[in-house]
Amino acid sequence: MLVIASGNRNKIREMEAMLAPLELVVTSQPEGLEVEETGSTFAENARLKAETVARITGRWALADDSGLAVDVLGGAPGVYSARYAQGDEQRMARLLGEMGDTPYRSAALITALAVADPSGSTILEAEGICRGEILRQPVAAAGYGYNRLLHVREAGCTLAEMPPHQLEKLGSRSKALRALAIDLPRVLGLNAA
Repeated sequence: MLVIASGNRNKIREMEAMLAPLELVVTSQPEGLEVEETGSTFAENARLKAETVARITGRWALADDSGLAVDVLGGAPGVYSARYAQGDEQRMARLLGEMGDTPYRSAALITALAVADPSGSTILEAEGICRGEILRQPVAAAGYGYNRLLHVREAGCTLAEMPPHQLEKLGSRSKALRALAIDLPRVLGLNAA
């Protein structure tokens, strides 16, 4: 069993779908558990969440920390992406307001993943990066977070507009999970065949 160290239903669904080929029992962290993100990097926050949830549950835990790093803003909002404002619409409005009319709109969605063993020690880590450009306004497509703003040239659309097969190829979380998947079955003892 692997506990997804998150209370974010969108992230949990996304990770469950990507981990499905491993035939692994996946569950979410205990209801109401909140781990304060005090790290200065995505990797530190992912480790903190994975280790805390692993110790509390006594099970293997997978955590992610992700956010948007906008070049012209010196990497902001960065690790503060989720706390940049109260909700998705307010976060996007603040970001667009701070960027103004600059023609320099390059940015990256970065995801750091960490897997901790039941004792709370980080065993595996990976990072995925999806580069793109910030649009001047969010697309109307269904989506969450900054996905409605980050246009990925290779796909010709935003992350929010990508079909699942394209998101699995280009998304930062899926890139990080693919990197982890190389060692995850061995670490979890799934290579019994």
